[in-house]
Amino acid sequence: MVIGLLILVVLAVIAAALVLPRLIASQLAALRDDTTRQLSERNADVDRRLADVTETLDRRLASSSQTATKIHERLGEVTRATAEMNERAKDLGRLEQALRPPKARGGFGELLLENLLRDRLPRDAYEVQYTFPSGERVDAVIRAAGLLLPVDAKFPLDNFERMAAAGDEAEQQLHEKAFARDVKGHIDAIASKYIRPDYGTFDLAFMYLPAETIHYELISGKTGALLTYAHGKRVFPVSATTFTAYLQMIVLGLKGMQIEQRAEEVMQYCAALQKDFSVFREDFDLVGKHLSNAQGKYASAEKRLDRFETKLDQAADEQAELPAAAHVRALDAA
Repeated sequence: MVIGLLILVVLAVIAAALVLPRLIASQLAALRDDTTRQLSERNADVDRRLADVTETLDRRLASSSQTATKIHERLGEVTRATAEMNERAKDLGRLEQALRPPKARGGFGELLLENLLRDRLPRDAYEVQYTFPSGERVDAVIRAAGLLLPVDAKFPLDNFERMAAAGDEAEQQLHEKAFARDVKGHIDAIASKYIRPDYGTFDLAFMYLPAETIHYELISGKTGALLTYAHGKRVFPVSATTFTAYLQMIVLGLKGMQIEQRAEEVMQYCAALQKDFSVFREDFDLVGKHLSNAQGKYASAEKRLDRFETKLDQAADEQAELPAAAHVRALDAA
């Protein structure tokens, strides 16, 4: 009995030893297939993600490359602009050096004034380098309302620059006084030389300042009292900006004067037409009177002609009756 059980156990162990490896191999194959499938899916997913990352990186790199190219282009433009600014700075430096002599500054101011007048006014409305009968010569005059408006360019730069570059208040006040003396000298010269109503000018004149900073200092800086002094002398300081506004008003005034002149010419023409019409009316009335008299004479002559015709008819009838009466008398006599 025991031996039989042992034999069965041994047979079972032998059967298990034979079947178990097959089962394990089958499970291992299934596990390997499942693992291979999962790895393939993971690899495909990783490949897709790597492709997306690569595409994103490519776009980013392309965008970065374009951005870098634009940055280089902008840097090139900035470099060129900087070079141009340096050239302009050099030109300004050379211009500043050229304008150091007062005579050169005066010529430059006169040139700017002439350009401003040429750009804003009709050619016959102004004249540059106008000479008065006294021999004084002003930079320009503007013709308006039959009078002359003097304009003289001044460029008081030296003491203004010293005042602006002063290191302390005492030095600045010193140059302020010098600048004020320069400006007052120009104002006095313009007032005495160019405001000449006896020579047909207005009772005022313009002082043209080419530099806006100098004009600003004169009208509203610490030396603002100079503006009151200038107005007291009937001299009006102007810069390119403010003078342009004045010139616009002058242009409007000139146009108004032209319209007024045209209106006066039209009125004169209408008056001449009215006079001609009056003469024509007199001639027309005279012709009508003559025609009326002629008509009356015609009617009177027509009546006389009718009476004359009647008398002629009567005379003809009487002439025709005379032979008949003579014939009757002859018959009666026989």
